[in-house]
Amino acid sequence: MTYTGAVEVGGPADVRELDGLTITKLAVGPMQNNAYLLRDAATGEGLLVDAANEADRLLALIGGDGLATVVTTHQHADHWQALADVVSATGARTVAHPLDGGGLPVGVDVEVGHEDTVTVGARTLSVVHLRGHTPGSIALAYEDSTGVTHLFTGDSLFPGGPGRTTSPEDFGSLMDDLEERVFGRFGDSTWFYPGHGNDSTLGAERPAIPEWRARGW
Repeated sequence: MTYTGAVEVGGPADVRELDGLTITKLAVGPMQNNAYLLRDAATGEGLLVDAANEADRLLALIGGDGLATVVTTHQHADHWQALADVVSATGARTVAHPLDGGGLPVGVDVEVGHEDTVTVGARTLSVVHLRGHTPGSIALAYEDSTGVTHLFTGDSLFPGGPGRTTSPEDFGSLMDDLEERVFGRFGDSTWFYPGHGNDSTLGAERPAIPEWRARGW
């Protein structure tokens, strides 16, 4: 089966098999959040990006192989409704940026900042701090064996533009970080996985950056 990243709440997960890492995408909850389960083939260790909602479905997705880590991309409540239940059931450690960690329903075991790393088994993901949607929003970047980057952007970047901001200052901050830390760092082949909706590539979105700036959202 070819991975498309098109998932719906109540529907099946979509699975992408990379060399040594499996990405499984599931849509959950009334806000149609995406949750991503990353599993390292070498060790079987699992990492969940955003325990957003529907803990029963997330735990079924995790299954008997267990879960080592949950990374929360930011503090907005639709991204952590299942966090306490998933952590309680699996014993997974929690990871978030310190500026957003205080807004989560459980304690943060590991606080991360820009250019820190998070591991899942033998695989390493880099943390990208993107300021604007929330003060502590983060993305996770993984480079596969072919040199293609896979970027989990939370609500900071979607197909069609940046995530929602509530002031011109926050919009400018997010756009600055997206241009410098995402589009300025990663190539057009980079595939990004947002907190809601379909995936895209940086190459598909890059030409629209001036339009995003001009419209102010």
